[in-house]
Amino acid sequence: MNSRGKFFAKFCLLLLQAVYLTPVAACADKGFKNFEAFISVSIYQALPSLRQVADVQSGGQRYIIIIMNSNNNIDLPSFVKGLAVGASAAVASLIAYQYLSAILKQPRLLSRAVLSKAEDFDTVEEHALFIAADNLRSAIEVRFFGNRKTREILHAGYRNFRESWARDFSFASYGLLALKEFKVVKDTLEAFLDHQTPEGQFPVKLHSIGMVTRWMHSLLNREQSTEILMRPKYLTGHGTPSLDGQCLMVIAAIHYSFQADDHEFLKTHWESLVKALAWAESAVKDDADGLLTQGPYADWADSIARDGHVLYTNVVYWKALHEMADAAKHFDLKDQVPFYTKKAQQVADAIQQRLWRPELGYYAASNTLDQLTSSGNLLAIAWNLAPADQANSIMDALIVTGMANPVPTKVAYPSYPPNLIALENRLGGVANYHTDAAWLWIGGWHVVALARSGRVDEAHGILSRIAEVIVADQQVHEVYAPNGRPLSSFWYKSESPLSWNAGMVVYAYYVLEYFMKSKTDIVSAISRV
Repeated sequence: MNSRGKFFAKFCLLLLQAVYLTPVAACADKGFKNFEAFISVSIYQALPSLRQVADVQSGGQRYIIIIMNSNNNIDLPSFVKGLAVGASAAVASLIAYQYLSAILKQPRLLSRAVLSKAEDFDTVEEHALFIAADNLRSAIEVRFFGNRKTREILHAGYRNFRESWARDFSFASYGLLALKEFKVVKDTLEAFLDHQTPEGQFPVKLHSIGMVTRWMHSLLNREQSTEILMRPKYLTGHGTPSLDGQCLMVIAAIHYSFQADDHEFLKTHWESLVKALAWAESAVKDDADGLLTQGPYADWADSIARDGHVLYTNVVYWKALHEMADAAKHFDLKDQVPFYTKKAQQVADAIQQRLWRPELGYYAASNTLDQLTSSGNLLAIAWNLAPADQANSIMDALIVTGMANPVPTKVAYPSYPPNLIALENRLGGVANYHTDAAWLWIGGWHVVALARSGRVDEAHGILSRIAEVIVADQQVHEVYAPNGRPLSSFWYKSESPLSWNAGMVVYAYYVLEYFMKSKTDIVSAISRV
């Protein structure tokens, strides 16, 4: 066991002693110093034939204890009370022991770093792509569901998140499809579709263990078991639904169907996607603008209590409506084409009117927050929602604010006020997790946005910076601190690898390669590995 594990084990023992053994001693009121001494004395008290003084040996110590009261009778109420508390302590200790033993029996976490040599690659970009593709594929595992069903699904990570998140998977699917990993995309989509509620809501994630147990595995440096049945979770840790994950699943399903040329999949699940967007639309509070209104902690930046009309969430919602309109045209669903086209246009107009800040040169984070948020702004460019002049203004603002330095790309500028940052993040030493920390999945969309705006040289520069970070670490980390190193504290260690980041890095290569004059076909080569 490493030093952190030893420290935590000792901490747990002290905690058990404080919670269970101290009340036992207090209840007996005879100065017992441990659980064994109390049980021994309880047995003595139950036997009336014993003399007044008992000699108890326990824990290497000797206790001289007066057992009988002045009337030489057994103090039955104290004995029963002490026995009940002692039994409860014994059961609780046994449960705690079994719980910790089950975790410690799991294999130790091993690094997923890709031990590749720089001389085997022509460029640092090729080297980084090889690592990102390997990290992405390493997150594909067969998992068990009810009715003895197994599926090949994509995990978000390995240390902290060995589970499948709707949001993470949907973004990572862009990279999987570039690598022609069609089966895992279809299987993961169907796993979420299997657990869609009758009202149309998708799970936030499919998981097998709770948050505390997941954290304990990470702290004790142990792998999470993949043998436990997966089950759906429909609310976040803050008790909120995931509006962006809901819409991203629709986008991923349509993207898969056309990339894999599996139109039957879309025909089979079309009504499920219709229901999914209808469920999301229940968050529209004003029919005049059609924008989703979310509660705090309800989108990807789930440590930030931003609410109302959030840019990122509504850009994703617009994209889902737009994709549904295009898919309806393809399948000649004439009654649904105008329906989704009209809604998509309504949302696009509302985003422009409510959230564009001409004096700032970018879309505001929400209707109440003027921060520059990279995720919503870059998606608006990459998905052709933002007009060309606004797209260039946004990308210039990202340069001026240094959002891509040293690691592309930071979440927000300026940072959110402390009162909007979740207490657990502040206490855990990662208050900047969704503020001035950088995420490579956003960096990937930064590359895509620049390339699609004709700023190919800048896109290549951003991708080269991403590549240098990946090659230096030999893996794709979850989140990077302002100093350029993976974000971590005593309580939290950055996930490595994170499939969401890895998938978007692969996709960024795929898109940039398309826009470059000299095609290198790197992604195609990696897809055959």
